Amino acid sequence: MDTIAVLIPCYNEAAAIGKVVTDFQRVLPEARIYVYDNNSTDGSGAIAKELGCTVRREHQQGKGNVIRRMFSEIDAECYIMVDGDDTYPAENAREMCDLVLEQRVDMVVGDRLSSTYFQENKRPFHNLGNSLVCWSINHLFHTDIKDIMTGYRAFSYRFVKTFPVLSKGFEIETEMTIHAVDKNMFLRNVVVEYRDRKGDSQSKLNTYSDGWKVLMMIQRLFRTYRPMQYFGLAAAILMLIAVINLIPVVITYGKTGLVPRFPTLIACGFVGIAAVQAFFAGLMLKTSYQKNRQDFEMELYRATDAFQRKMREKNSEKEPVTEEKA
Repeated sequence: MDTIAVLIPCYNEAAAIGKVVTDFQRVLPEARIYVYDNNSTDGSGAIAKELGCTVRREHQQGKGNVIRRMFSEIDAECYIMVDGDDTYPAENAREMCDLVLEQRVDMVVGDRLSSTYFQENKRPFHNLGNSLVCWSINHLFHTDIKDIMTGYRAFSYRFVKTFPVLSKGFEIETEMTIHAVDKNMFLRNVVVEYRDRKGDSQSKLNTYSDGWKVLMMIQRLFRTYRPMQYFGLAAAILMLIAVINLIPVVITYGKTGLVPRFPTLIACGFVGIAAVQAFFAGLMLKTSYQKNRQDFEMELYRATDAFQRKMREKNSEKEPVTEEKA
Protein backbone atom coordinates (compact mmCIF):
# COMPACT_ATOMS: atom_id res chain seq x y z
CA MET A 1 0.00 0.00 0.00
CA ASP A 2 1.30 3.45 -0.95
CA THR A 3 1.35 6.25 1.61
CA ILE A 4 0.42 8.85 -1.01
CA ALA A 5 -0.72 8.07 -4.54
CA VAL A 6 -0.95 10.88 -7.07
CA LEU A 7 -3.52 9.99 -9.74
CA ILE A 8 -3.28 11.78 -13.08
CA PRO A 9 -5.86 10.94 -15.76
CA CYS A 10 -4.31 11.86 -19.08
CA TYR A 11 -5.61 12.31 -22.62
CA ASN A 12 -3.34 14.11 -25.10
CA GLU A 13 -1.54 16.27 -22.55
CA ALA A 14 1.99 16.09 -23.98
CA ALA A 15 2.34 19.87 -23.71
CA ALA A 16 1.81 19.86 -19.93
CA ILE A 17 2.19 16.38 -18.43
CA GLY A 18 5.96 16.66 -17.93
CA LYS A 19 5.66 19.78 -15.81
CA VAL A 20 2.76 18.34 -13.78
CA VAL A 21 4.78 15.22 -12.95
CA THR A 22 8.00 17.06 -12.02
CA ASP A 23 6.06 19.56 -9.86
CA PHE A 24 4.44 16.79 -7.83
CA GLN A 25 7.72 14.87 -7.58
CA ARG A 26 9.25 17.99 -6.06
CA VAL A 27 6.42 18.72 -3.61
CA LEU A 28 5.64 15.09 -2.68
CA PRO A 29 8.92 13.17 -3.15
CA GLU A 30 7.59 10.19 -1.15
CA ALA A 31 4.48 9.83 -3.33
CA ARG A 32 4.02 7.30 -6.10
CA ILE A 33 2.69 8.95 -9.24
CA TYR A 34 0.28 7.07 -11.47
CA VAL A 35 -0.52 8.33 -14.96
CA TYR A 36 -3.44 6.62 -16.69
CA ASP A 37 -3.19 7.18 -20.43
CA ASN A 38 -6.69 7.31 -21.92
CA ASN A 39 -5.82 6.53 -25.57
CA SER A 40 -3.50 9.50 -26.09
CA THR A 41 -2.02 9.91 -29.55
CA ASP A 42 0.61 12.52 -28.72
CA GLY A 43 3.02 10.46 -26.61
CA SER A 44 1.80 11.70 -23.22
CA GLY A 45 2.27 8.28 -21.62
CA ALA A 46 5.82 7.94 -22.89
CA ILE A 47 6.76 11.33 -21.43
CA ALA A 48 5.40 10.35 -18.02
CA LYS A 49 7.17 6.98 -18.13
CA GLU A 50 10.51 8.61 -18.85
CA LEU A 51 10.04 10.71 -15.71
CA GLY A 52 9.64 7.61 -13.55
CA CYS A 53 5.85 7.45 -13.24
CA THR A 54 3.82 4.28 -13.16
CA VAL A 55 1.98 4.50 -16.49
CA ARG A 56 -1.08 2.42 -17.22
CA ARG A 57 -3.54 2.51 -20.09
CA GLU A 58 -7.31 2.75 -19.92
CA HIS A 59 -8.93 1.88 -23.25
CA GLN A 60 -12.48 2.96 -22.36
CA GLN A 61 -12.68 6.62 -23.31
CA GLY A 62 -13.84 9.10 -20.69
CA LYS A 63 -12.58 10.56 -17.44
CA GLY A 64 -15.15 8.65 -15.39
CA ASN A 65 -13.90 5.37 -16.85
CA VAL A 66 -10.32 6.32 -15.97
CA ILE A 67 -11.21 7.22 -12.39
CA ARG A 68 -13.10 3.93 -11.99
CA ARG A 69 -9.99 2.01 -13.05
CA MET A 70 -7.69 4.03 -10.80
CA PHE A 71 -9.85 3.62 -7.72
CA SER A 72 -10.20 -0.13 -8.21
CA GLU A 73 -6.52 -0.87 -8.86
CA ILE A 74 -4.64 1.39 -6.43
CA ASP A 75 -4.38 1.10 -2.64
CA ALA A 76 -3.09 4.10 -0.69
CA GLU A 77 -3.50 5.89 2.62
CA CYS A 78 -4.09 9.14 0.74
CA TYR A 79 -4.98 9.79 -2.88
CA ILE A 80 -4.35 13.04 -4.75
CA MET A 81 -6.29 13.41 -7.99
CA VAL A 82 -5.18 16.13 -10.39
CA ASP A 83 -5.64 16.85 -14.07
CA GLY A 84 -2.66 16.54 -16.39
CA ASP A 85 -3.12 19.99 -17.94
CA ASP A 86 -1.03 22.02 -15.44
CA THR A 87 -3.95 24.20 -14.35
CA TYR A 88 -3.57 23.30 -10.65
CA PRO A 89 -0.50 24.10 -8.53
CA ALA A 90 1.28 21.20 -6.84
CA GLU A 91 2.13 23.43 -3.89
CA ASN A 92 -1.27 22.80 -2.26
CA ALA A 93 -0.85 19.03 -2.35
CA ARG A 94 1.00 18.78 0.98
CA GLU A 95 -1.75 20.63 2.84
CA MET A 96 -4.42 18.47 1.22
CA CYS A 97 -2.55 15.27 2.10
CA ASP A 98 -2.08 16.34 5.71
CA LEU A 99 -5.82 16.86 6.09
CA VAL A 100 -6.44 13.28 4.95
CA LEU A 101 -3.57 11.63 6.83
CA GLU A 102 -3.70 13.60 10.09
CA GLN A 103 -7.31 14.78 10.43
CA ARG A 104 -8.94 11.80 8.65
CA VAL A 105 -10.77 13.98 6.14
CA ASP A 106 -12.51 11.83 3.52
CA MET A 107 -12.44 14.31 0.64
CA VAL A 108 -10.53 17.57 0.27
CA VAL A 109 -11.85 19.85 -2.46
CA GLY A 110 -9.37 22.08 -4.28
CA ASP A 111 -11.43 25.27 -4.48
CA ARG A 112 -10.62 27.28 -7.63
CA LEU A 113 -13.72 29.48 -7.60
CA SER A 114 -12.70 31.36 -4.45
CA SER A 115 -9.35 32.39 -5.93
CA THR A 116 -8.29 33.07 -9.52
CA TYR A 117 -10.62 30.93 -11.63
CA PHE A 118 -12.87 33.68 -12.95
CA GLN A 119 -9.89 35.86 -13.87
CA GLU A 120 -7.82 33.09 -15.48
CA ASN A 121 -10.51 31.13 -17.30
CA LYS A 122 -11.14 32.61 -20.76
CA ARG A 123 -14.37 30.70 -21.45
CA PRO A 124 -17.33 32.69 -20.05
CA PHE A 125 -19.83 29.84 -20.42
CA HIS A 126 -17.55 27.65 -18.28
CA ASN A 127 -17.68 30.34 -15.59
CA LEU A 128 -21.47 30.46 -15.78
CA GLY A 129 -21.76 26.67 -15.77
CA ASN A 130 -19.53 26.25 -12.71
CA SER A 131 -21.51 28.86 -10.79
CA LEU A 132 -24.84 27.30 -11.80
CA VAL A 133 -23.78 23.78 -10.82
CA CYS A 134 -22.36 24.96 -7.51
CA TRP A 135 -25.49 26.95 -6.64
CA SER A 136 -27.89 24.15 -7.59
CA ILE A 137 -26.11 21.41 -5.63
CA ASN A 138 -25.64 23.55 -2.54
CA HIS A 139 -29.36 24.42 -2.54
CA LEU A 140 -30.69 20.97 -3.44
CA PHE A 141 -28.49 19.11 -0.98
CA HIS A 142 -28.13 21.81 1.69
CA THR A 143 -24.35 21.91 1.71
CA ASP A 144 -21.58 24.47 1.28
CA ILE A 145 -19.11 23.06 -1.22
CA LYS A 146 -17.21 25.92 -2.81
CA ASP A 147 -16.21 24.22 -6.07
CA ILE A 148 -18.19 21.26 -7.37
CA MET A 149 -16.38 20.53 -10.64
CA THR A 150 -12.76 20.96 -9.64
CA GLY A 151 -10.39 18.24 -10.82
CA TYR A 152 -8.02 18.74 -7.88
CA ARG A 153 -8.99 16.64 -4.85
CA ALA A 154 -7.59 14.45 -2.10
CA PHE A 155 -9.33 11.31 -0.83
CA SER A 156 -9.11 8.83 2.00
CA TYR A 157 -8.92 5.09 1.44
CA ARG A 158 -12.46 4.52 2.72
CA PHE A 159 -13.92 7.11 0.34
CA VAL A 160 -12.19 5.61 -2.70
CA LYS A 161 -13.17 2.03 -1.86
CA THR A 162 -16.84 2.83 -1.15
CA PHE A 163 -17.53 5.24 -4.01
CA PRO A 164 -19.52 3.59 -6.83
CA VAL A 165 -18.37 5.27 -10.05
CA LEU A 166 -21.28 5.44 -12.49
CA SER A 167 -20.26 8.37 -14.70
CA LYS A 168 -18.27 7.85 -17.87
CA GLY A 169 -17.12 11.41 -18.54
CA PHE A 170 -16.55 14.80 -16.95
CA GLU A 171 -19.64 14.60 -14.74
CA ILE A 172 -17.59 12.37 -12.42
CA GLU A 173 -16.62 15.32 -10.18
CA THR A 174 -20.28 16.22 -9.64
CA GLU A 175 -21.11 12.61 -8.83
CA MET A 176 -18.35 12.19 -6.24
CA THR A 177 -19.27 15.50 -4.58
CA ILE A 178 -22.94 14.58 -4.19
CA HIS A 179 -21.99 11.09 -2.99
CA ALA A 180 -19.74 12.54 -0.29
CA VAL A 181 -22.40 15.00 0.86
CA ASP A 182 -25.16 12.41 0.91
CA LYS A 183 -23.09 9.80 2.78
CA ASN A 184 -22.03 12.32 5.44
CA MET A 185 -18.34 12.07 4.56
CA PHE A 186 -15.88 14.44 6.23
CA LEU A 187 -15.26 17.23 3.69
CA ARG A 188 -12.91 20.20 3.66
CA ASN A 189 -12.25 22.98 1.16
CA VAL A 190 -8.74 24.21 0.38
CA VAL A 191 -8.42 27.34 -1.74
CA VAL A 192 -6.05 26.78 -4.69
CA GLU A 193 -4.91 29.09 -7.43
CA TYR A 194 -6.09 28.28 -10.93
CA ARG A 195 -4.13 29.02 -14.07
CA ASP A 196 -5.48 28.69 -17.57
CA ARG A 197 -4.00 26.24 -20.04
CA LYS A 198 -0.77 27.30 -21.68
CA GLY A 199 0.57 26.86 -25.20
CA ASP A 200 -0.78 23.97 -27.26
CA SER A 201 -2.76 22.41 -24.40
CA GLN A 202 -6.44 22.15 -25.36
CA SER A 203 -9.43 21.56 -23.09
CA LYS A 204 -11.30 18.29 -23.65
CA LEU A 205 -14.45 19.63 -21.94
CA ASN A 206 -17.26 20.61 -24.30
CA THR A 207 -19.12 23.54 -22.77
CA TYR A 208 -22.58 22.59 -24.02
CA SER A 209 -22.71 18.79 -24.31
CA ASP A 210 -20.71 18.10 -21.15
CA GLY A 211 -22.56 20.89 -19.32
CA TRP A 212 -25.86 19.24 -20.25
CA LYS A 213 -24.57 15.87 -18.99
CA VAL A 214 -23.65 17.47 -15.67
CA LEU A 215 -27.11 18.99 -15.27
CA MET A 216 -28.74 15.65 -16.09
CA MET A 217 -26.44 14.00 -13.56
CA ILE A 218 -27.61 16.44 -10.87
CA GLN A 219 -31.23 15.69 -11.74
CA ARG A 220 -30.68 11.92 -11.58
CA LEU A 221 -28.76 12.05 -8.32
CA PHE A 222 -31.35 14.34 -6.74
CA ARG A 223 -34.02 11.80 -7.70
CA THR A 224 -31.91 8.96 -6.28
CA TYR A 225 -30.70 10.60 -3.06
CA ARG A 226 -33.73 12.80 -2.29
CA PRO A 227 -36.70 10.78 -3.65
CA MET A 228 -39.32 12.27 -1.33
CA GLN A 229 -38.41 15.84 -2.28
CA TYR A 230 -38.18 14.96 -5.98
CA PHE A 231 -41.45 13.07 -6.29
CA GLY A 232 -43.14 15.24 -3.66
CA LEU A 233 -42.44 18.29 -5.81
CA ALA A 234 -43.82 16.50 -8.87
CA ALA A 235 -46.92 15.51 -6.88
CA ALA A 236 -47.44 19.09 -5.67
CA ILE A 237 -47.16 20.49 -9.21
CA LEU A 238 -49.58 17.91 -10.63
CA MET A 239 -52.10 18.45 -7.84
CA LEU A 240 -51.87 22.22 -8.30
CA ILE A 241 -52.59 21.85 -12.03
CA ALA A 242 -55.55 19.60 -11.26
CA VAL A 243 -57.02 21.97 -8.66
CA ILE A 244 -56.59 25.11 -10.79
CA ASN A 245 -58.41 23.52 -13.71
CA LEU A 246 -61.05 21.96 -11.46
CA ILE A 247 -62.09 25.19 -9.72
CA PRO A 248 -64.04 26.65 -12.73
CA VAL A 249 -65.81 23.31 -13.17
CA VAL A 250 -66.86 23.24 -9.50
CA ILE A 251 -68.01 26.88 -9.59
CA THR A 252 -70.12 26.25 -12.68
CA TYR A 253 -71.60 23.12 -11.11
CA GLY A 254 -72.43 25.05 -7.92
CA LYS A 255 -74.30 27.73 -9.90
CA THR A 256 -76.09 25.62 -12.52
CA GLY A 257 -75.91 22.03 -11.34
CA LEU A 258 -74.35 21.16 -14.69
CA VAL A 259 -70.90 20.10 -15.82
CA PRO A 260 -70.48 21.56 -19.33
CA ARG A 261 -66.70 20.96 -19.30
CA PHE A 262 -66.84 17.22 -18.70
CA PRO A 263 -63.50 16.45 -20.47
CA THR A 264 -61.77 18.93 -18.15
CA LEU A 265 -63.25 17.14 -15.13
CA ILE A 266 -61.96 13.78 -16.38
CA ALA A 267 -58.52 15.20 -17.12
CA CYS A 268 -58.33 16.76 -13.65
CA GLY A 269 -59.19 13.39 -12.14
CA PHE A 270 -56.37 11.62 -13.99
CA VAL A 271 -53.88 14.38 -13.10
CA GLY A 272 -54.93 14.12 -9.46
CA ILE A 273 -54.42 10.35 -9.53
CA ALA A 274 -50.96 10.88 -11.05
CA ALA A 275 -50.15 13.29 -8.19
CA VAL A 276 -51.14 10.69 -5.59
CA GLN A 277 -49.06 8.04 -7.37
CA ALA A 278 -46.03 10.33 -7.46
CA PHE A 279 -46.39 11.02 -3.73
CA PHE A 280 -46.51 7.34 -2.80
CA ALA A 281 -43.66 6.55 -5.20
CA GLY A 282 -41.58 9.04 -3.25
CA LEU A 283 -42.52 7.38 0.03
CA MET A 284 -41.56 3.91 -1.21
CA LEU A 285 -38.28 5.07 -2.74
CA LYS A 286 -37.43 6.92 0.46
CA THR A 287 -37.77 3.66 2.38
CA SER A 288 -35.52 1.93 -0.16
CA TYR A 289 -33.02 4.78 0.07
CA GLN A 290 -32.87 4.49 3.86
CA LYS A 291 -32.14 0.77 3.54
CA ASN A 292 -29.34 1.57 1.06
CA ARG A 293 -27.90 4.04 3.57
CA GLN A 294 -27.79 1.31 6.20
CA ASP A 295 -26.09 -1.05 3.76
CA PHE A 296 -23.56 1.65 2.91
CA GLU A 297 -22.64 2.12 6.56
CA MET A 298 -21.85 -1.58 6.79
CA GLU A 299 -19.76 -1.31 3.61
CA LEU A 300 -17.94 1.62 5.20
CA TYR A 301 -17.10 -0.53 8.23
CA ARG A 302 -15.72 -3.26 5.96
CA ALA A 303 -13.60 -0.72 4.05
CA THR A 304 -12.24 0.66 7.33
CA ASP A 305 -11.41 -2.85 8.53
CA ALA A 306 -9.64 -3.62 5.24
CA PHE A 307 -7.64 -0.40 5.54
CA GLN A 308 -6.55 -1.20 9.09
CA ARG A 309 -5.53 -4.72 8.03
CA LYS A 310 -3.44 -3.38 5.15
CA MET A 311 -1.80 -0.86 7.47
CA ARG A 312 -0.86 -3.62 9.91
CA GLU A 313 0.65 -5.61 7.06
CA LYS A 314 2.55 -2.56 5.87
CA ASN A 315 3.91 -1.81 9.33
CA SER A 316 4.91 -5.43 9.90
CA GLU A 317 6.94 -5.36 6.68
CA LYS A 318 8.84 -2.32 7.97
CA GLU A 319 9.75 -3.92 11.29
CA PRO A 320 13.31 -5.32 11.35
CA VAL A 321 13.61 -9.09 11.55
CA THR A 322 15.74 -10.22 14.49
CA GLU A 323 17.06 -13.73 15.02
CA GLU A 324 16.37 -15.35 18.38
CA LYS A 325 19.45 -16.41 20.27
CA ALA A 326 19.57 -19.99 21.39
